[in-house]
Formats: sequence, structure tokens, C-alpha cells
Amino acid sequence: MSEALELLEETVSPMVLREKDRTAASIRAMIDQMRALPMFGEVSDEQAERLARLLEERNGIHMGVGAIVDTPEFRPWLHDARARIDPHYWSRYKKLLQSKKLPADVITSTDTITDSILDRMGNPEEPGPWDRKGMVVGHVQSGKTQNYTGLICKAADAGYRLIVVIAGIHNNLRNQTQMRIDEGFVGRDTGRLEKKDTRDRPRVIGVGKFDGRKAPVSLTTTLKDFNRATATTNTSQIASYAVPVVLVIKKNSATLANLVDWLKEHSTTHGTDMVDQPMLLIDDEADNASIDIKYGKGETSRINGQIRELLALFRRSCYVGYTATPFANIFIDPDTDDEVRGQDLFPRHFIFGLDAPTNYFGARKVFIDGIPDEEDQRPDHIRYITDNGDVLPVKHRIDHALTALPESMLDALRSFLVARVIRNLRGQIAQHASMLVNASRFTGIQGLIRNRLHQKLKEIEDAVRVDGGRPEAAEYNDEIGAIHRCWEEEYADAGPAWDEVRKGLLPVIASTQVVAVNAASPGGLDYEGGGAGQTVVAVGGFSLSRGLTLEGLTISYFLRSSVMYDTLMQMGRWFGYRPGYEDLCRIWMPVEAASWYAHIGEATEELQLELKRMQQANATPEQFGLAVRSHPSALMVTARNKMGAGQKQVMVGLSNSFIETVKLSAAARALQLNRSARDQLLEDIATEGHGPDSAGKVTGGYLLRDVPWQHVDAFLRSFENERESVLTDPRPVRQYIAERAHDELGKFDVLIASLQPGPDRTPVNIGGWPVIPPQRSLGEQELRRGVLAISGKKARLSSRGIEKVGLAPEVARQTEEAYEREELATKQDGSGRERPNYPDRIYRAKRTRPLLVLYNIALKTEGLPEALVGSVPPEPVVAWALSFPVSARPDRKVEYILNPVALRELFGDEDSDEDSLDD
Repeated sequence: MSEALELLEETVSPMVLREKDRTAASIRAMIDQMRALPMFGEVSDEQAERLARLLEERNGIHMGVGAIVDTPEFRPWLHDARARIDPHYWSRYKKLLQSKKLPADVITSTDTITDSILDRMGNPEEPGPWDRKGMVVGHVQSGKTQNYTGLICKAADAGYRLIVVIAGIHNNLRNQTQMRIDEGFVGRDTGRLEKKDTRDRPRVIGVGKFDGRKAPVSLTTTLKDFNRATATTNTSQIASYAVPVVLVIKKNSATLANLVDWLKEHSTTHGTDMVDQPMLLIDDEADNASIDIKYGKGETSRINGQIRELLALFRRSCYVGYTATPFANIFIDPDTDDEVRGQDLFPRHFIFGLDAPTNYFGARKVFIDGIPDEEDQRPDHIRYITDNGDVLPVKHRIDHALTALPESMLDALRSFLVARVIRNLRGQIAQHASMLVNASRFTGIQGLIRNRLHQKLKEIEDAVRVDGGRPEAAEYNDEIGAIHRCWEEEYADAGPAWDEVRKGLLPVIASTQVVAVNAASPGGLDYEGGGAGQTVVAVGGFSLSRGLTLEGLTISYFLRSSVMYDTLMQMGRWFGYRPGYEDLCRIWMPVEAASWYAHIGEATEELQLELKRMQQANATPEQFGLAVRSHPSALMVTARNKMGAGQKQVMVGLSNSFIETVKLSAAARALQLNRSARDQLLEDIATEGHGPDSAGKVTGGYLLRDVPWQHVDAFLRSFENERESVLTDPRPVRQYIAERAHDELGKFDVLIASLQPGPDRTPVNIGGWPVIPPQRSLGEQELRRGVLAISGKKARLSSRGIEKVGLAPEVARQTEEAYEREELATKQDGSGRERPNYPDRIYRAKRTRPLLVLYNIALKTEGLPEALVGSVPPEPVVAWALSFPVSARPDRKVEYILNPVALRELFGDEDSDEDSLDD
């Protein structure tokens, strides 16, 4: 950014902030008014427009204050204590956030939220003893570190003397977190303290530039964790420091043992063997490695036990776990206690759900709203990997011979280079840009991928050096031609013309680094060491899946196979904030992975909504935990080692839920049994006067109202379910219906699903009904083992809006209007407001009768290997979906039973990295 443009931004920003009724036009008017001054004369029209859009985005961003569930014993203390608290550390941090040009509303919300969390932590001036345990639930890459850094500052102001941040299980994440704590709390570059040259003073950074007084003492640095040498040389007691003491440590057994031993030796009070100074422990990624995975009586996983032992050392302590995937934490037994280690880490005192700012680039924007239901429409940000095949299978051995890379990965690399050029042309040359490649769990394969990408990058560079200056180069140079094709396919509408992009390629390609990020390549990712505006391709696995932030992430290539909620969501490093380049972001992944992200995104939204409902009902954390455990998604919320071993009896509440048979048996016997069950259902409902001539035609098929529950029950009883379609196990579903048949579920709406008439859509006669079968694709791997698994963009049997069927039009309209107002679901672009994508849950919440959708699915064979086409049934197969309304007795659940064999078949082996347990 030029000096004139930077000065213009600094001049106009406060003016925009002060204007209450700001509009796009008023922002541009202010910029034009200032450009009339000589000092801003060199700012071009294009630069002025980019600045206007930046200010529109920045000042249109809002952030809610979230929801909180408290223990009934909560007693506020912060309000009365404010007079004695000097907000020294928070004031510095607030100025830092302002200097980074964060939206004022986001800073205000952060201030409010951290006050609310601090209020629920123990008062450090209260003599004690006391302990508090809480959890903060955010979104992946949404600013949790910013939140807990603000909380640390306020806790230090209030009187907490020792602050411990446990930051992931790898050095690169710990080092990154230390840098952020240095910037936001310490105010000095702790890494500089490692230099032996005594004349080299610590570099002042971040908050230290605003006020260097009372700098906290950090016993860890960006270069060194807390180890035995540190413990041996530092014999000071916590009480001897005049300022707060902070440690950023790795979630590692040896590190925790060193810290516990050091505190026992130097800081405990004789006679009590406890530390008297109040301590705050921040557990970042609290669902990873902190959970007790031992299930015998008296057994505790090592790290879990050490965290509890650390907390038990202090007479006054507060544990706050931060996570975007809290499912495993909710499964902690609240009643677990131990004489030595103390209570387990269940957040018994508070659970806080953070709202993401409105500019958050998250699962809804990418995988739900960004993927159209229509098969022929291209998703906004997703590109599907279909060519990895034998070159780089999703599941491969540690010694897999990687002789080449999938062409899709090379296209992702080319797109990254083009996107970087466009970002430079937009004035973002000083900002970092990254590409993520997460395609193997083996560090050796990651190294091979890194080498192959580096070789390809050099081939592209050689081509551009020779021919890049020629306008017609794309016509005869294959490498430049491939880049031109990627520009045409991805970014032709992004602004710059091809000639501008071509001219900017060489500086970008020549400066691009390809680095491996794993335990075998320590220090591979260093944005600080290479200056401003780095361009990095990061290749890794687990290290890229847990907490590590890739600065300016623009392109992602993701080829992994986990269906566990927490593992998959944490791998979503592409979530976050993309100011000024969101339109350039692309994610390559298998179609099945995209469908899982859509499903998990909706489940996570429901969890946040449940937290808000619990807050309104004055529920407790234990009650929230029970509600989450009973959600249908509890069947696969977290990895098996966090759920315990042996047979699972999972109690599930089907109130306000939607289930569907997304997996069916390919066995001829099962298919025929299900057709017979369908025919019997149609015959049964005909006796109630529901036939083809009397059915109401609606979007989606034929609607029958007030069908007695006994007919639905008989259909489910006769239906042969594929056991991999877990939630549709007829036994617990029938039990749920029967228990409520006398009042809530006595009558059903039944929809005979059928497409609308149209060209090439000939109805087939099914039991006298003229049905046009919906079409669905199948998953190849499941088909090989005899399972008809619905595949495609969202791997859903039902289309969006199906649960709207049967609602009165006025009710549906009011529901949609309420969603627009309360959930801020509408999108804004230059042409005005767009119609939002309404989630089905809003209709389900208004239903008074359950809905059975009876499907006759025509299975597509396109894209399947020739050898498998013959195993696809030529006739429509029977499937179903059920929408259950809100029950007056949501606490009454039914039991699903899973054994270890079924779990293994459903979810495969645990998807962990080769390097996931390295120190």
C-alpha cells in the first residue's frame, strides 16, 4: 500500500466509524472528498474503490456476545471489584487490536465476552480455597486465541499471579501460541532472550510498544518450552515475582511433569503442600489429549491426570478449556473424582458459546450455502478431487510409491500462484499467502509430496522465465498454457485481465516456498523469519490439523478420510477470515468429504443453538452435557478412543430430529423385502382413503395427511435396514414412536416423493402411484462391499426444504422471516439482498405432526467403474426419511446399541498421523 493510500485510510477510517447511518455511497463520498486534497492526488480510482470496499466490510462486521450456561451457584464479583482493578494489561491489548484495524464492534464484543468469562472465574482476591472449571466453545479458526489472550490480560489485571497456557501437542503450535502471547500480553520477543550476546536487548513488540511497564515474566520462549533445565536454574517462588508469570507449554507428559515438580519444590507452602497464588490454566484445543481415555476404575490417562494434578496443587485455580469441537469434553463424566488428582475436567461451572463475526468464512458459507443442491451447478469454493486413484489413494501404505502427483493437485498449485498475483494486484503484496496440502498421514509421503511440488514449481518458473514476457506464450508453452487455463476456469471474473496476471507471475513463483510441516521437519513454517508478504505452500498432516494457523490461507488441497466430527472439523484450516480475497479461496477435496463437512456444520450449528436455548431455560452445564449426549449425532461425535472401549449403549433423543436411510443393502433379498414393505404401506393407507386421486400434489411429491401411526410402524417393522445406516435402525425408532403414539405421534404426514414432470421424466407405476423417481449417485467404495451409499455433493437422500412440506404457507413464511431477522442469514452483495438458504431445522421446529418421506430412488451409474455397474439395481430402490417435531418429553430417550465390530465397520480405523505422538 502506498504512503498516500495508507494515509487516506487512516484519515477516512475514523470518519466512517463516527457516522451512524453509514452507507456504501457515504463511504465513497468521504473518500472522494479527501482525494480532492493535494496529498491524496496520487491515489487512483481503482485504489480508492478497493479502500471503499475494505471500509464497507470492516464497518459492516458485527459479532454477538454468545450464549452461556452457568452453574446455579454462580455469584458475580467483577462489578463490585472494578474500582480496585487497574486495567493495565487489557488497555494495552485493546490498543493493539485497534492498531490492527479490527472492526470496532468486534473489539467491543471481545471486551464484553471476556468480562463475562472472567466474572465466572474465581475472584483472585477471595481467600479461598476454590476452583472453577469452564469451557469456551468457538469456531475453527474464528479467533479463540484472540479471546483467551484478552482473558489472560484481564485475569492478570484482576490479580491472577500464574497463567499457564497449554497449547497443543506439537512444537510448531506451541511456538506459534507463544508468539501471540508475547505480542498480546508480554510485550517482548521472548525468543530474543535466548541470544548469548548481552548487548542485544529484548525486542519490544505488540503491546509493549504502547506501554512497556509491568511486563509479565515468561518462563518459556518462542524457542524453548518449560524443561528440566529451566526448572533447575529457576529457583524463584511464584510469590516472589512482582508481576504475573506466564508459561506457554506443550501438551506433553514430560513438560507437565517438570512443571508440577518445579512448583512442588519451589512454590508450595509448607504444611499445606499447595501453592497459595491464584492460577489460571488455559487449555487450548481442550478436546485433544486432555480427555481421560482410560475407563477402568481408578485409571486415568497420563496427560489428563497431570493437568488435574497441576490444578490440585493450587488453593485457588481456574481451568478454562478452549475448543471448536467440544463433543469429547461433553462426554466427560461430571462425577469423576480422585483423591490425588481431584475432579475431572468437565466444565461444571460454565460453558460459553462464542458467536463468530459476520465476516467469518466458516462451514455454513463454504459447505452449506456454497454448495448448490442442483447437480449441474458449480460450488462457490469447492473443487472435487476425482483423479487421485492409484496415484495417491486416500488410504495408502507408509511405503506407497509416489511417482507422480494428481493433476488436480497441480491445478491447485497453479490456482494458488494466480490467486497470489491477483492479491498482489489488489494491493495485498505485503500480506502473507499460503496453500495447504493435507493428503497423507505419513511424514515420509508428506516429504515426497513436498519434493514433487517443489520440482513442479521450478518447472513452472523455468517456463515463465523463458516465455512469460510474451503475450502469446499460453498458446505454445504447456506450463504457461496450464496456468492460463486455471485463470480462465477460476479467476477470469476476479478483476485483472490475463495479461496483468501473466506479467505478475515471475516474482510470485520465484519467491514461493514449499515446506513440510511435521515432526520430521521442525521449523518448516516461519512467517516471521522471511519478512513480510511471504508465499508458502505448506505440506503436512496432523500438524496442519490442530490449531496451527496458516497466514493468508487461499488454496487448500485436502485428501483425508476421517468421519469423526472433531477430527474432520479441526482439519478445516481453511475456515477463518479472508478480508479482500474470500472470492479467491478454493478447496480441493473428495466429494464425500464435502458432504461430511456439510453434515457436521449443521450439527455444530445445532449445538450452538442448543446452548442458547439452554441459557434461556436457565439450564446447568450438566444438563447441556446430557442434551448433547442424547443428540442423534452422539453416535459418531468423536473418535473411539475418547468414547471408551466395548459395546456402546447410546441413549438418543429423537425429539426435533431428522433421520434418513443414506445407506441401503445391495442384497437382492433386502431390496425385495423393502419393496414389499412399501407396497403394503401404500395398500394400508389406501384403506384410509389415501390413494393417487385423493393425494395433495406439492413440491416434492404427493402429500397425505393424518395417516395413523400403526401403518408407519408396520412399514418400519418390515423394512430391512442396512446396519451402517445407524440412526435409522428401526427398533429404537419404532420404540420412540410407540411411546408417544397416544398423544404426540398418533398421526403422520406421509410424502410419496416424486420429481416434478418435465422433459425426459417419465412416471413409473408404483402401487398405482405415478412416481417420477429422484436420482442419486452412489459411493464406489461402499458399493464394492455390498452397500448402496448415497453419494454426491451433500450425500443426502433428501433435498433442502423437504421438511417444509405440510406446513401452512403462512407459518412457513413467518418462519423464514424470523430466520432472516434472528440468524442474519441473508447475504449482501453489490446488487442487493439475495434469498437465503433456509435450513430445514427451522421448519421442523414448527411442525405439529411427524413427516415420513417414502422414496423410490433411481440409482445413477455414471462415474462408476464398468465392473461395478452390474451390481447397481436397475429398478428404483426403496428408502425413507423421518422428521420428528419437538417433543414435550425431550428427556425421554431410546437406546441404540453399537459394538466394537460395528464401530470399526462404520468409521474405519482411527485417522491419526504417523507423527501425532512425537514430542
